[in-house]
Amino acid sequence: MAELITMPKMSDTMTEGVIVKWNVKVGDSVKSGDIMAEVETDKATMDMEVYSKGIVLHLVVQEGDAVPVDGPIAVVGKEGEDFQALLSAAPASSSASPVSEVAPEAPAAPVSTPAAAPAAPAAPAAASNDGRLKASPLARKIAEEKGIDLSHINGTGENGRIVKRDLDSANIASAPAMSQTSAAVFGEESFTEVNVSQMRKTIAGRLAESKFNAPHFYLTVEINMDKATEARAHMNKISDVKISMNDIVVKACAASLRLHPNINSSWLGTKIRTNHHIHIGVAMAVEDGLLVPVVRFADHKPLAQISKEVKAYGAKAKEKKLQPQDWTGNTFTISNLGMFGIDEFTAIINPPDACILAVGTVKDTVGVVNGEIKPVKTMKVTLSCDHRVVDGAMGAAFLQTLKQFLEEPVTLLV
Repeated sequence: MAELITMPKMSDTMTEGVIVKWNVKVGDSVKSGDIMAEVETDKATMDMEVYSKGIVLHLVVQEGDAVPVDGPIAVVGKEGEDFQALLSAAPASSSASPVSEVAPEAPAAPVSTPAAAPAAPAAPAAASNDGRLKASPLARKIAEEKGIDLSHINGTGENGRIVKRDLDSANIASAPAMSQTSAAVFGEESFTEVNVSQMRKTIAGRLAESKFNAPHFYLTVEINMDKATEARAHMNKISDVKISMNDIVVKACAASLRLHPNINSSWLGTKIRTNHHIHIGVAMAVEDGLLVPVVRFADHKPLAQISKEVKAYGAKAKEKKLQPQDWTGNTFTISNLGMFGIDEFTAIINPPDACILAVGTVKDTVGVVNGEIKPVKTMKVTLSCDHRVVDGAMGAAFLQTLKQFLEEPVTLLV
């Protein structure tokens, strides 16, 4: 009996998937475990297995089509079997284009759609007895190019029509030129539109929900990073993996969360969950948006291991190879734009976390150290808090502890 293959739910936040590539065509035999297609979810491009056995009778959608979870995408059954009744009973895929045979399709390219250019002002024509100005098309064109006001020209053509010979230099030497206060500028309006990726749709939905449902407030503190910078330089002389300043921030946050578990919490509507484990999400920019892989049990890991994990996640994120287990389970999130020279910013809370830390750049400035004005390295961090879970005093206490760890990084070893 023919069986309808539907779009599986491949992540906990997935609502629809895009068929990036079909690995089968109509008439191919498939069995359970075969990779039928590559599907772009809200987080990554993943292989979709088929759990049926038979012949591919029909492909419902084309490569590039978006299909909601549980929407029909293909039919598998016995050769020659009728499947129309099965398709009729299935819910239609809103953005899918049905196909009977899959052919290779070029990737969709951004479309540049020129808008109509601003119309050039029409050249005036000579006045006739009926009050209208008359001029031949060629005369109008010449007048426009030379900036000639046709209302001052006497036409010698039929019924006083202005023609080319009337615009000869001998005939217009005394005619006043068209007044031009500035040179005419001609351009072409254009724009580019691309389809919203599954990742961008999910980012838009989740962050809008977070921003408008969770009452955010923000706390900023400036941290002296002289000793952290010096410690990092010493560590990188002996470490097999290069330690970044962000790795040190991850470790310091993990140690601070141990002392302030109320920051390591989630709002559950009727309950507040305080997590006893510390899983830190590290926001990473990729081509289509933002991914947040999770460093699990970050408080128990040395800096070198944190650094290795973050670098490995970064490589997988760029290739869209992160799996659901890589980006789920965060209890606190860090977003760092310091590498882009951003001094400070505020970040939107990453659900289900109660807080997110926005990290700015480490910059050279002047400060007072032991009563003396000296050059110092400073970094500003801003904690975004969900006021349903975290109060101002809680957030401030967490930041003070974080500041102490980063200004005296040796204490992270205790």
